[in-house]
Amino acid sequence: MEVQGRIKMIGETQTFGSNGFRKREIVVTTEEQYPQHIMVEFVQDKTDLLNNYQAGQQVKININLRGREWVNPQGETKYFNSIQGWRIEALQNEATEGNVPPVPPADAFEPAGDLKEEDHDDLPF
Repeated sequence: MEVQGRIKMIGETQTFGSNGFRKREIVVTTEEQYPQHIMVEFVQDKTDLLNNYQAGQQVKININLRGREWVNPQGETKYFNSIQGWRIEALQNEATEGNVPPVPPADAFEPAGDLKEEDHDDLPF
């Protein structure tokens, strides 16, 4: 599975317990009609994958959905889900990929100086 969107936030690496478990969270905002802010966690050696990314970049993250069961001290069973990332890659804007020709700046064109009013046509568009 994968999630695509723009990076909203990248957290610092957190270390837990005596075994040195590491976790780092990233929030990606999807670009659809109703944008979603998806929090993805990278764990252990995968936390370093986020070092070369920053807020505002468009990315694609390969994810695994994880679920676990926990029984609290009162004997009630609870269920938790998490989204774990295992790969991240930057997405290029379509205009820079060559799929769409870049739009030249407006000042790249000189105004036509040899127009005459009698050359005007009556096209409706």
